[in-house]
Amino acid sequence: MNGDTLHSIGDLARRTGLTVKTVRFYSDAGIVPPTDRSPAGYRLYGTDAVARLDLVRTLRDLGLDLPTIRKVVDREVSLPEVAAAHADALEVQIRVLRLRRAVLTAVARRGSTPEELDLMHKLAKLSEEERNRLIDDFLGTVFDGLDDHPAFAGVARSLTPELPDDPDAEQVEAWVELAELFQDSGFRSTMQGMARDLAADRAPDDSTGLPRVLAEALRSQVAPALAAGTDPASPEAEPIVTALAGHYAHILGLPDDTDLRRRLLSRIATMDDPRRDRYLLLLAVINGWPAPESLAPVLDWTGRALRARLPR
Repeated sequence: MNGDTLHSIGDLARRTGLTVKTVRFYSDAGIVPPTDRSPAGYRLYGTDAVARLDLVRTLRDLGLDLPTIRKVVDREVSLPEVAAAHADALEVQIRVLRLRRAVLTAVARRGSTPEELDLMHKLAKLSEEERNRLIDDFLGTVFDGLDDHPAFAGVARSLTPELPDDPDAEQVEAWVELAELFQDSGFRSTMQGMARDLAADRAPDDSTGLPRVLAEALRSQVAPALAAGTDPASPEAEPIVTALAGHYAHILGLPDDTDLRRRLLSRIATMDDPRRDRYLLLLAVINGWPAPESLAPVLDWTGRALRARLPR
C-alpha cells in the first residue's frame, strides 16, 4: 500500500475516541470504507480514515443525516452547500422550539387545562399563511362592503396583528386569545357594526379619520371631568356634553338636536364593548406597541351623561 500505515478498527477507535461498534457501523454504511484486509480477513484502514471519522463525528454532532454525510465525505456535494442548507433547517427548528417554550410558559402562567393547552398549541403553531388567512377572514367580515371607503386600508392595517418569528410567551398568549376573539361571532358582529357606523358618519371625501378624532375629543373633554369626579348627570357636566355634541354635529354637518345626540349615544354604546379594548391591548402586545389607554371609563361617563339629558 505504498508504505502507508494501515489501522485496524480498534486502532481507529482509539485514535478517534469512538467505539469499535460505531466505527464498524460507519464502515458498513460505506462512509469510511476499508482500504485492505488482513490475512485473517479483518478490515484495515488508511491514515485518511482518521480524518474522515473526525469529519463524520463533527457533522453528526451538528445533526446531519448519514446519507448527506456520505455525500460530503465522498465530495458529491460541497461542505459549504450542506452547511448553508442545514443552517436554514436549524433556524426553522429553533423557531419551533422557541414557540413551544413560549406556549409552555404561557400555560404554566395561566394554569391552563389540557383542552386549553391543546387549543393554544394548535393556534400558536399555525403557519404565517394560516395566520394571515384567519386575520383576513376576520377583517374581511368586519369591513365587508367598505373596501372602497377612504379609511378602510388605514384602519384595517392598524387592526392587523403581526406575530414575530421569535415571539415571547406573552406574545404567544396574546395571539391565542386574539385568535379566539377572531372566531367569536358576537365580537365580529359588534366590530362590523362599529365599522359601518363610523363609515356612515363620514363623507366620502373626508380624510380626518372619525374614530381617532372622536376618541381624542372624548378623552380631552371627559378625562378632566373623570379626574375631578364630576357626576355625569350634574349641571357641571352640561358644558362637556354640549361641547361633545357640538363637535359631533360639526363632523357630520348636522344640527345639535335630540336625534343627533341619540345617534352619538348609539355610537358610544357600540364602541363601549370591553372586547374592543381587549382586542387593542392584545394587538399592542403582539406588535410590540405601547399599551393603549382604555376608552372604557370615558365612554361609560359620556353614555351616562347623554342618557341623563335625553327624553325618556
